[in-house]
Amino acid sequence: MTDNENKHQIDLLRDPVAKTLKDMTIPMIYGMILLMTFNLVDTFFVGLLGTQPLAAVSFTFPITFTVISLAIGLGIGTSAVIAKYLGANDKEAAKDSATSAMYLAAAIVAIISAVGYYYTDEIFLLLGASEELLPLIHDYMDIWYLGSVFLIGPMIGNAVLRASGDTRTPSIIMGSAGLINAILDPLFIFGLGPVPAMGVKGAAIATLISWLFALAFVLHILVNKRKLVHACLIPLKTFNAACQRILHIGLPAAGANMLTPIAAAIMTAIIAKYGEPAVAAFGVGSRIESIASLVVLAMSMTLPPFISQNFGAGNMERVEQAYRTSIKFVMVWQVLIYAVLILASPFIADAFSQEQEVADLIKLFIYTLPLGYGLQGIIILTNSSFNALHKPMVALVLSVIRLFVCYVPLAYLGSKFYGIEGFFIGALCGNLVMAFISYYSFTRQFSDRDVDADAEPQST
Repeated sequence: MTDNENKHQIDLLRDPVAKTLKDMTIPMIYGMILLMTFNLVDTFFVGLLGTQPLAAVSFTFPITFTVISLAIGLGIGTSAVIAKYLGANDKEAAKDSATSAMYLAAAIVAIISAVGYYYTDEIFLLLGASEELLPLIHDYMDIWYLGSVFLIGPMIGNAVLRASGDTRTPSIIMGSAGLINAILDPLFIFGLGPVPAMGVKGAAIATLISWLFALAFVLHILVNKRKLVHACLIPLKTFNAACQRILHIGLPAAGANMLTPIAAAIMTAIIAKYGEPAVAAFGVGSRIESIASLVVLAMSMTLPPFISQNFGAGNMERVEQAYRTSIKFVMVWQVLIYAVLILASPFIADAFSQEQEVADLIKLFIYTLPLGYGLQGIIILTNSSFNALHKPMVALVLSVIRLFVCYVPLAYLGSKFYGIEGFFIGALCGNLVMAFISYYSFTRQFSDRDVDADAEPQST
């Protein structure tokens, strides 16, 4: 490995805990901001085509989110398995697992995309799309299904790089792909010179090309530079064993990811009884939440490789220190974010709505729910830490309890007795209760030392 590559690498087993987590998280934040910005640009350009094209693309979100959630889950499983092997200094097993993960993810997504392609009309009619939107949906999804196979490569490849302690390169890959997509979007959607205007289909083609670039980029890094993936096929027995370990963590993690949009749909249904202004305000608040929780989401991708490597090396003191340090930082950080949101609430409300009722409800959202974003951070980091310790079912059970025992039920009860204010306060209380449950569930193992030895993967 060259000196230039070494500077991207962090020693997760020996470098100071707090500095290591900071150095891993900051590049992830930059990459996520770039990706989020370019996704907004993508939506903006499609919106310029008119209401129907935007509606058609909007109908695709549940399907694309399902595939991406599955890919994220497989990435979590991949990262946990590989990081644990690297921590145990079993580099060959880590390489076998990384190669197997690429094959496995591509095969699963190819099968799902083939089924989706064949049943496109039935799926989207079931989702509520009208017959007249189906041609536009086909224009986008037919290409998206093809491109989804190429999307999986960068997602799994980035998980492998993060497992090795490199978060800078995945951020560069994410940002570069987003930039290419943003440049090609207006070119292919509206046309220029010899390039014809392709409308919604152009947006899908731009996305496909950006994914192909990201795949070529990440494969070059993994195969040629870092030697983290085999350039040839591996034995079937090795492949099967690696897939079992990855799916053991990846499938429950994907299931937990898919619970979130289900809970969001239920929350929207509850608040819908208060009218369209309440739904609009809740939608704006949800977008504010995704931005306000950016640091937490970045940490949920950088903390697990640190924990898995140290778990593999038997450094449970560093695991405990990393978890507690992350929780303390998240609580302080989100208090600061809450203060900023409170100060900015009048400007945010005015920017997102011209109607006073909606603006007032946006401010109500900001006054209540962001107060619990630090608590929500504890929940998210705890779940990702359990996955890193190869305890995915614990993380899945905690996700179910959080969403369907605490968060949604308390929001519903609050709305039942105290109206829309009670809805927001109930959701906040749900996060409070769940944060205590999550923190207790994770920290008790450091007093009991009950980390499951059976979770350790065996070298092939």
